Parts: sequence; structure tokens; C-alpha cells
Amino acid sequence: MKIAVTGATGKLGSVVVPYLREAGHTVAALDIAGDREAETFTRVDFTDYGQTVDAFSGIDDRHDGVDALVHLAAVPAGGIVPDSRTFHNNMTATFNVFQAARRVGISTIAYASSETLLGIPFETPPPYLPVDEEYPSRPESMYAVTKHLEEELAQKLVRWNPELSISALRFSNVMHVGDYAKFPEYDLDATSRKWNLWGYIDARDGAQAVLRALEARIPGFAAYIIANADTVMSRKSADLAAEVYPGVEVIRELGDTESLLSIEKARRVLGYEPVHSWRDHV
Repeated sequence: MKIAVTGATGKLGSVVVPYLREAGHTVAALDIAGDREAETFTRVDFTDYGQTVDAFSGIDDRHDGVDALVHLAAVPAGGIVPDSRTFHNNMTATFNVFQAARRVGISTIAYASSETLLGIPFETPPPYLPVDEEYPSRPESMYAVTKHLEEELAQKLVRWNPELSISALRFSNVMHVGDYAKFPEYDLDATSRKWNLWGYIDARDGAQAVLRALEARIPGFAAYIIANADTVMSRKSADLAAEVYPGVEVIRELGDTESLLSIEKARRVLGYEPVHSWRDHV
């Protein structure tokens, strides 16, 4: 495939781009920030529709059009900028990216939704554990509200175009190998990472999920939780659930340090299977 990646220089994008290339695909790396990578990087402001549609249509000696799109460009969390800027930046950019893709004939899209739609920071306990994609989204921040609206937009667009494939990848907290040194500290306080049910995603496994979604290109819209198979903790997941969320039903038996962010749908539908763990590096 010929693939455009927005947010190509971000924490996840910087891993997704080489991962897709190593899998044999041609990648146009697009972002508003970052150094110009030799003959492959183009600076694009995705809040500008004209720039967006132009970048997908072709860029001089970079590419003459793409088959698929990975949309990762965003203000990546709440609190980095004021709420209004987070909303306007992310919502405008995602509309522009989706609409431009439709206009130039791109029918395969994988994009970064968010684990925040599950109810993070879980000050209201989750409905059950492990959490999955089967209950309505629970945005608790303006960042999460925007992610909710992006998923709503995607669902409406695929209704208009049944051949369009949009995969919303609800990534957990993205980590690089260098982040893992601090993980053992989490064992000192079970509540320090309860805000996302002790989940994470190794950027390399995040990149694998992107590739799986693009290759599957299932028509319609679907959301998938993308996390690693284990938690950030050394303690047993069942013990964590019982201590921190004693009133929440655990709907099935849990593996030793199994993630409480269920990845069963991504496994079943996309063939996603995480292969990395922080335990291999600490």
C-alpha cells in the first residue's frame, strides 16, 4: 500500500512510520512539527483543509497519491493546551482528514481514538472488568469528548459510503522502551495508575495494530481497544481489581497480570497479538 501517516513525528507516529515501511509499504510522513526527514517528511497543518486535501492528493517528488491513511495527528491529551484549543484543533483536524480522504478516494483509514472513552480516570468505577468496547463511551474530559465526536463522525461517514473502512484504535498509554525503568515504582501504590486500569501500549505493538487494521480493511466502522496483554504492575490483576474496585463485577477469570483493558476484539477481528512487554526490559 501507499500510506499517508499524519502525526508522523509524534510518540506513536515515529514508530508507526518505520514499522509500515519495514512491512513493505510506501509511507508519506506528514506532520505539523518535526525535522524534515530526507525526502520523506512534509510539514502539513491539518487544521487547514486546503493543505490536507492537497497533501493527500500528491506532493511533488514525495508521492502521487495514497491508498490508505493513518491519522495520528492531534493534541495528544488534555491539559497540554486549554480545553477550547484541544477541541478545535483535534475536531477540525479529524474532520479535515476524514473529508479530504473521502474526496481523493482513500477508502481505508485507521486512526487514533482513545482509551479515555472507556471512562478514564475512572473516578466513577467501570461497569465491569475487564472493560471492553461493548458499553457506551464515557468521556470525562474535553479531550475525551472530542474523541467521542470523532467516532460519531466516522460512523456517519461509513453509512454514506459502505465501502469505506474506518478503524478507531483506542490506544492505551503509549510507551517506549526508555519509559519502562520507572514501571517497578507503580507497585508501591496500587492507586497511582488506577486512572487507566494499569494499562499501557508498547509503541511497537501499537504500530502492529495499525498495520493489522489497514490490512484487514473491513468495510464500515469499528472501535478496538489497543493495549498490551499485561498491566504495568507486578501484582496479580485479580488482586488489584478486588482492592481498588471492590464493588465492580469481574466478568471472567483473569490471568496473572492480564490487562484489564480487554483486547479480545482486536485479537479476534484483526489478528492483533502484542509481542512486547515492559517485563522484558526491566
